[in-house]
Amino acid sequence: MSALATGTRDAEGRAGSPSPAVTTVTAAPPKIGRIALDAPAGVAPMAGMTDTAFRRLIKRQGGCGLVVTEMVSSEGLVRGIDRTLEFAEYTEEERPVSIQIFGGDPAKMADAARVVEGMGADIVDINMGCPVPKIAKHNAGCSLMRDPRHAASIVEAMAKAVKIPVTVKMRAGWTDAEINAPTLARMVEDAGAAAVTVHGRTAKQAYTGSSDWSLIAHVASQVSIPVFGSGDCTEPEHVIDRLRSGPEGVLVGRGVLRNPWILAQAADLAAGRAARVITMRDRGQFLLDYIQLLLNERIDEAEGFRHVAPGTSDEEVSPADARAASLRAPKRGRERWVVNKIRALNGWYSKGYEGGADFRASVNRAESIGEVRDLVAQFFF
Repeated sequence: MSALATGTRDAEGRAGSPSPAVTTVTAAPPKIGRIALDAPAGVAPMAGMTDTAFRRLIKRQGGCGLVVTEMVSSEGLVRGIDRTLEFAEYTEEERPVSIQIFGGDPAKMADAARVVEGMGADIVDINMGCPVPKIAKHNAGCSLMRDPRHAASIVEAMAKAVKIPVTVKMRAGWTDAEINAPTLARMVEDAGAAAVTVHGRTAKQAYTGSSDWSLIAHVASQVSIPVFGSGDCTEPEHVIDRLRSGPEGVLVGRGVLRNPWILAQAADLAAGRAARVITMRDRGQFLLDYIQLLLNERIDEAEGFRHVAPGTSDEEVSPADARAASLRAPKRGRERWVVNKIRALNGWYSKGYEGGADFRASVNRAESIGEVRDLVAQFFF
């Protein structure tokens, strides 16, 4: 296992990088409808984590062919609820970008798809994979897999409503006794889906156990549209191995939180190069850059820089909305929001490194951006 995975450092204090036998992946990156990707790997949506600032930084490292936003409520998009709308925001730098929505009503999902298309997004994705009870109990997320006909009707309604590609994110099934991803994939393809992503765990598993990539490969053999696999890619070699196993693409979730260079390193390996070495200084600078991007959210941005849904203008934001207010509040409120974002990322980012537990504890006690920056400098530089 690589030093990056185990958290060791070399004599110069650098985090190691995988050095497998150099090999190549020659298959062309997939197309989703008319959208051509320049790499077969991308960033999976993770609620509360993969915000627009984080996605921009991942794109800058290279090797990222697609980003998918945090999931957005179809109800929120259609009604213009501020707390929900910010999850759909993106910038030109992130393209091609897919906005993921969730819901269970075909007409409302079609209306939400129209909003997404009006925002200029490249793709609209349907969440049929979230196992969280508060989503599933509303006939959304992974609960849609329990009624494939209804799920397909949502795809059909959305595909008829918009010109941009409609895609689906699903799981293996609801339980081990209800593995129906291959069947659902065929049904949503027939209904108009341009691609599917399969996370190889069931809803009951949530994030325990392991992702079944043999099932993902089987799904890929059953449909003619691109299939992306997801789950347990924590090293660049994993991405390459999964691409060879059958799916046309791979979306990386938790692996990119720990190693924002995983897609770039996978691209190196795919091109027959050794994976680039990521130093501790690189890792520290990434955190500092992320902090700065978060601090600069909506400050002196050029017109059109940020694509937003209708109802997200500053004039329309309710001061009572705590999350929206945290992005537009006086400096102290913004600092607290940024500190909390770094704490959340740090739960993944510093795991496995010598002294990482103490670093996380110190960041969790920090009360200001200045303190966090000092802690980053001490640990990474």
